[in-house]
Amino acid sequence: MTARSALRRYVLVCFLTWLPQGLMMPSMVLLMTARGLGLAEIGLVVTVFSVVTVSLELPTGGLADVLGRRVVLAASAAFLTAGLALMSVATTLWAFMAVSVLKGVARALSSGPAASWYVDTLHRVEGHDADLKPGLARGGATESVALCAGVLAGGALPLVVPPELVFPLAAPSLAGAVAAAGLLAAVLVALPEPPRGRASLAGVLRGVPGTVAAGLRLAGGGALLRRLMAAAMCSGVLLFAIELLTPGRLAELAGSAEEGGLAYAVVAALGFAGSAAGSALAPRAARLAGTSARGAIAGAVVAALSVGALAATSGLGGAAGLASAAGAYVVLFAGLAVTSLLALELTHRAVTAAERTTVTSISSLSQQSGGVAANLTLGALAAQAGLGAAWGVAAAVTLASALLFVRMPAPTGSSRAPALLARSGSD
Repeated sequence: MTARSALRRYVLVCFLTWLPQGLMMPSMVLLMTARGLGLAEIGLVVTVFSVVTVSLELPTGGLADVLGRRVVLAASAAFLTAGLALMSVATTLWAFMAVSVLKGVARALSSGPAASWYVDTLHRVEGHDADLKPGLARGGATESVALCAGVLAGGALPLVVPPELVFPLAAPSLAGAVAAAGLLAAVLVALPEPPRGRASLAGVLRGVPGTVAAGLRLAGGGALLRRLMAAAMCSGVLLFAIELLTPGRLAELAGSAEEGGLAYAVVAALGFAGSAAGSALAPRAARLAGTSARGAIAGAVVAALSVGALAATSGLGGAAGLASAAGAYVVLFAGLAVTSLLALELTHRAVTAAERTTVTSISSLSQQSGGVAANLTLGALAAQAGLGAAWGVAAAVTLASALLFVRMPAPTGSSRAPALLARSGSD
């Protein structure tokens, strides 16, 4: 396999992984509202998703390092297909909680294996000195394009599907289930791996805890990885605040649930377009700033200022409110994408293939932990003090995260060659 072929396969899987997420996003909160759930119950459903994901991040990351990337990604696609299919027919709190469990398992299984497969393959083809930024940037931009296309389609579907055929707000999750089934087929065909030998269930179960423990020691023992995990937690606060607070705000501005779903789809699509641009520009940002760490600082500052703009304009209504949200979204996601992409590159450069997915799962766990904190605090803060206060807290957390990249230390704890470690530490 060539580097170009590996990149094409990685980009395809990135697109199909995030297309179902984009399809369900505009209507998820509105669907639960339409079926009788209150804001507190919706927050509980979202928290269940986060808790399940956090609980399984490390075991599933270790499973991917022991058993293989492809089988874990295929299992993720299967769980996601089941979860979105159930979501389209769920009508009770318990059913939506079951959906969150299935989606949480799928999310935990999908955290890291695709990128790990690409990095491992590129290292086999071009060696450990291969430049990871261009390929990871292409994958990140593709994920954002998939989300952009998905939210536009998911926002429009409730307005065009015949009500007698399917409940309008359930149509996006049903389409997402079909897209997830397509991901399952693509993963099985497009991601070949070197033979790992036959592994018994007992052997796998014995190997996972050791891999997880090694990943935890590596992530906790090196100052660089500790900082990257803290930065991921801060990004989780911001991302989950957006997911929790924005749909209701835009529905209020638009005037109805269906029109609010379309408004959210358009605004979110603009944000994901900004994210795609930020991912594509991340390598250039690192060059202009001098190092990947400095480029990440610039991205975090831009994102924080954009969230501050959301807070400052939270009292606007009508077209002005929609326009300000759209503009802030574009810049916010562009800045966040620059920081996230460069943090991902720094993470992959600090670890070896043996613990690669485990460590990226620890990063995802950190992000989910930040999301749990946001769900439990920012929703209540917004209800009591207004959206501006909640956005202000998210802006402060994001700005503080930029400090984590200042004087980024050299990586430690990896079994990489010393020369490669020295080169990575230059950032």
